[in-house]
Amino acid sequence: MNLTFLCPNCEQPAREEIALGQGEYACPHCQQAIQVPANAWKDGKLQRCLICPSDDLFVRKDFPQALGVGIVVVGFVASSIPWAYGYPFWTYVILFATAGLDVLLYAIMPNSLMCYRCGAQYRSVPDLETYEAFDLTTHERHRQSKIRLAEARADQARRAGHSPEGTLAPGAASGEQLVEGPKA
Repeated sequence: MNLTFLCPNCEQPAREEIALGQGEYACPHCQQAIQVPANAWKDGKLQRCLICPSDDLFVRKDFPQALGVGIVVVGFVASSIPWAYGYPFWTYVILFATAGLDVLLYAIMPNSLMCYRCGAQYRSVPDLETYEAFDLTTHERHRQSKIRLAEARADQARRAGHSPEGTLAPGAASGEQLVEGPKA
């Protein structure tokens, strides 16, 4: 199984091959050893994320979303040119061709498994069809959790007598200079 993740230690994107039953792996950048949790596998099926403590995983297409949006935008812009010159037939040909390309890529690209919490992506996972598809409620729960955690850290930093890095000092107007917090 191929794992793409953000290293919890150095925060660099990394990719590792993980074998079923492997006890640990290392970040290729900082060489930090990352332990595979004991309850990560059950009957050969991945039960939880290997990077964070989340057990919320979902199936998605292994296709960059930005590329899909880029194809649609290029199709829209390219179709605007014949439309401006009064050629609606070519406008629709371009729109349908780019939409067809997008659908074709969607159909031929494989699926992968992804963690809601940390965004770790698992490729070549056995029995991928047994996992659930994306769920907006679960995604929103994790998104809100990240926001609350960031707010709690900022509040804790303010109570300690300094502003978090890159935030305004208490009472500062929005046009004033940013106050740098301590470097970790």
